[in-house]
Amino acid sequence: MKCNEELDKFCGREIARAKAFENIWSNEINEVFADVAFYYDRVNRAASLGMIDWFRKSFVSTIELQPQQRVLDVCAGTNAVGIALLKKQPGVQVFAVDRSLEMQSVGQEQAKAHGFNIDSTITDVHTLPFPDNHFDVVTLQFASRHLRLIEVIKEVKRVLKPGGHFYHSDMLRPGNKIVEKAYFAYLTACVSVVAWLFKSNHYSLGCKKYFVDALKMFYSPEEMTQLLFDQGFTSVSSKSLLGGVVGSHKAVSAA
Repeated sequence: MKCNEELDKFCGREIARAKAFENIWSNEINEVFADVAFYYDRVNRAASLGMIDWFRKSFVSTIELQPQQRVLDVCAGTNAVGIALLKKQPGVQVFAVDRSLEMQSVGQEQAKAHGFNIDSTITDVHTLPFPDNHFDVVTLQFASRHLRLIEVIKEVKRVLKPGGHFYHSDMLRPGNKIVEKAYFAYLTACVSVVAWLFKSNHYSLGCKKYFVDALKMFYSPEEMTQLLFDQGFTSVSSKSLLGGVVGSHKAVSAA
């Protein structure tokens, strides 16, 4: 990643994240999601103590949609967000992009079960295979900590129409140190229990520590707000849940 560290205060963090996790991102994470694809939604419910649906409903409630709008769901996984958006506004066109064929295979089956059509593309999301100024809305939920985030945000901004909206939500690093300490302790225990409960393969078991370390090096809700401003978005607003454990952001692509 090339950037001017004097001008971009997040550049050093992104370089450090890539250095720490590049091998996992390039060689292991896809195997993890291939392993968990068919029980991914159940894993999330178990790990979140059943709160995953609340997190998603809270996120989707912030998303404004109009009929005939073109929506891109980045790192769409099992299409939970795309399906929720089509339930909210059946008149939109939803496009899904994800690196994992297995996750999208499950997602396509789930979309069809609801009677929805979601156009699916399997690719590395760091280079989106869409033209400039193409989408009215772009969403990204529960995946940013596994990405070279600034590269993806630049691509999101490129494919958004001027004035288009970017909606982001993920597990974040709480700003409160007490909450942060309790949160990471819970995650450390939870990841091991869930991996054992669902009989994860060696790739998933090998990444147990990674899932906690990735959050320790990630962004707080306040930092995510500033990062979006720094990348040229305007009117950035945020909503935090559970003391900043989960955060949602809405940003407008500058005209």
